[in-house]
Amino acid sequence: MEDKQREDIGGGNSDWMSRLPEELLDVPLWNLAIPGSHDSMSFCLDMSSPVLGSEPWLLRLTDRLFPCLIRPCIYRWCTTQVPGSDQSVLWYQCELGIRYLDLRIARKPAGGNSLFFAHGIYTLMSVKEALEELASWLDAHPKEVIIISCSHFESLTDEDHVQLVDFILSLFSKKLCLKQDTPTLRSCWSGGQQVILSYDDLKMECQHCQLWPKIPYWYADSPDPKKVIAYLEEKKHQGRPGRFYVSGLNLTEDTRYVLLHPLQNLRMMTMEALSPLLRWTAEQRPGPGVGGVNIVGCDFVGFSQFCSIELEQLLELCCNRLRLCSGDAMPVSARSPTRHASHLEDRKARKVPFIPMAWAWLKHRKSTPEMPRMSPL
Repeated sequence: MEDKQREDIGGGNSDWMSRLPEELLDVPLWNLAIPGSHDSMSFCLDMSSPVLGSEPWLLRLTDRLFPCLIRPCIYRWCTTQVPGSDQSVLWYQCELGIRYLDLRIARKPAGGNSLFFAHGIYTLMSVKEALEELASWLDAHPKEVIIISCSHFESLTDEDHVQLVDFILSLFSKKLCLKQDTPTLRSCWSGGQQVILSYDDLKMECQHCQLWPKIPYWYADSPDPKKVIAYLEEKKHQGRPGRFYVSGLNLTEDTRYVLLHPLQNLRMMTMEALSPLLRWTAEQRPGPGVGGVNIVGCDFVGFSQFCSIELEQLLELCCNRLRLCSGDAMPVSARSPTRHASHLEDRKARKVPFIPMAWAWLKHRKSTPEMPRMSPL
């Protein structure tokens, strides 16, 4: 059943940026809707590794005393993604349409010179292995642009930072967008640029024009989907940042929740809350104004219509702008959430790929001679 879900979702989004309509190619990437994954590398947590040193002292103490009890529990509640059926997780996420990756880097005790990722405990896959895999995927998809957020840097030394940045600059080289640029798909394609790399270390970021500053990540720190949605709505109405930012749909368990749900895990909690979270996602619109979303991050991206719903916002936005100019229909923003949700459910039931459907409509509209060219957002 899970493999069937993956197959249905991942079939048409691997090159979605290259298939966007002309009207969106000159829009800054921070004004587009971009699907992202939260804690992208937590699919391969290593239960033989200790709890992170940044975790509360009581948790670290109990891990030393009862690792056979503590680590399986941490594994259940810190695994936020799962690997694809035939590919490793980064390749699989990119094939699904994910274009924002949340990479939390750490030095593993007794890990030698290699760096790893971490979420509660450390990962099996190293940073070098993951980034090389990502570089290979980008070579196979030259018109796709990935936003990478490197953060946390648990136990890294200054020398670790220098070596990591040198590796990143060497690996991605001319694929890296400069932070002083205003990246659009057209500008990235013309310059052969495919990577926007945020590096959450001010010292290193200031030394390299290829490293972007920290990308704000909004999350509610709650296991309740209603509180998550209320928090994101409140932040939205306060005004969005001028550049990239993330709206996090991820739920966060607390000690009380874990104790009250001893047989549950993060995936079960997320699946139970998925319906209202995806409904909220379907009602959002990208753009520079108050309320405009940019990146939306989610857990377990392979088990929902998340990527397709998020990407449909772009084509609905473009279709709506063309309709307004031709007088064909009311604005998308004027539709009721119920009507829009019904439209999504209907499309899901018919399994109509969202890009071919909207692209065919756009192609038909653009064949009309009097159709005006739209300016970017």
